[in-house]
Amino acid sequence: MANTTSPSTSSARLQQLSNQLKPAMSCFSASVVPKAPEDPLFGLMAAYKADTFDKKVDLGIGAYRDDNAKPWVLPVVKKADHLLRSDPELNHEYLPIAGLQLFTAASQKLILGRDSPAIAEKRVTSLQTVSGTGAVHLGGAFLAKFYSKVYDSAAIYLSNPTWVNHHQIFENVHFPIATYPYFDPKTRGLDFDGMLSTITSAPSHSVILLHACAHNPTGVDPTQDQWKKIAEVMKERKQFPFFDCAYQGFASGSLDTDAWAVRYFIEQGFELLIAQSYAKNFGLYGERAGCFHYVAAPGAEAVDTTVRVASQLAILQRSEISNPPAYGARIASLCLNDPKLFAEWEDDLRTMSGRIKDMRKALRSKLEALGTPGQWNHITEQIGMFSFTGLNPTQVAKLQEVAHIYMTKNGRVSMAGINIHNVDYVAEAICKVVKETCNSWRFGGGSNGGVEAVSPLHTRVAHGTEGLKK
Repeated sequence: MANTTSPSTSSARLQQLSNQLKPAMSCFSASVVPKAPEDPLFGLMAAYKADTFDKKVDLGIGAYRDDNAKPWVLPVVKKADHLLRSDPELNHEYLPIAGLQLFTAASQKLILGRDSPAIAEKRVTSLQTVSGTGAVHLGGAFLAKFYSKVYDSAAIYLSNPTWVNHHQIFENVHFPIATYPYFDPKTRGLDFDGMLSTITSAPSHSVILLHACAHNPTGVDPTQDQWKKIAEVMKERKQFPFFDCAYQGFASGSLDTDAWAVRYFIEQGFELLIAQSYAKNFGLYGERAGCFHYVAAPGAEAVDTTVRVASQLAILQRSEISNPPAYGARIASLCLNDPKLFAEWEDDLRTMSGRIKDMRKALRSKLEALGTPGQWNHITEQIGMFSFTGLNPTQVAKLQEVAHIYMTKNGRVSMAGINIHNVDYVAEAICKVVKETCNSWRFGGGSNGGVEAVSPLHTRVAHGTEGLKK
């Protein structure tokens, strides 16, 4: 058979092979794009999943678990899901840029209160977001684009410690970051004096990010009187509040109690931002349902300001996600807008928060009964999903290596991972590790509380930065 390949075809093929054999030069060399470290929390989750030990315990990722260490789909979510799937009008059309209006309107009422003057006066605008992370990011992008035009040296003050992603989000939108003290390692409680002192000395018009309730990672919240003092100082200093509310109803079991700080600041006439998540309180972790709210200060131009801000937020949202995912918001919206489903949801919230409170009591009781060195009252005094145990990175590593108990390096545990079947095992393992490492520790009492480090690890443990920084 005759060879039908033309010389030009052969030449082109040889040139192609030659090009493929030449050393490839990427635009993204290691000096330009260095390898990023693995996310510490998701790396911990991967290590836990790979562990084949039958008594392993996951106290790392913040997701609710039942007493059998299984994910718990809220009964009201199951009911709403069934109603949604049975709806013959259900479709998969795009949502508007600002999201599902029934969802955002109900979200306003949930966080601000049904009788909120801000809602009645039309000085609130809300956008559905990709959970709380998307809400914080949208707020960060808005501040970086517009707030910096007016206050070009303004920084956002984050609590030390804070949720790890706060740092990454604001760094990626190029908004300057500062920190304020939050956790007192001696008392295992709030460093209120340090927090207030830093906020007082922060420049006017600084943005202060505040955890609305169930502070992550410490589980330590200000009292209502302390919130009032924080608001007073911020008002005097003309500072701008940005609330992150990821646990409404999940902390105390009461939706209104957990929203108290946000509502108080609005009563005081603040202009502010709110990031709201439904991951924890609805268990919609993977559905990414959240909401971002801008609240204008009361005044003659409040409505006009709100309309203008809404228009610019829509542009930012359109350029990044176009419009938000529908399903999780539809589930939440059904529950938020139906009185019967809403009441059932409140029952589910009390079930989750109640079980976590019970596990706090059980863990503290067992640690004390075992004679674990130090005081452990902070376990029950902290609130919400997380507890800052005071364990140091060496002890945490030992717990993972020997007992297959997984937690972040700074000793933060997700209380949702403790249950009636593993609480004895966890308490015994902690007691054993603390006793074995007592040579480098001194054991305090009274106001010092718990276990206090005197080793070089102390600074990292005390401020909660180890394992939580980017």
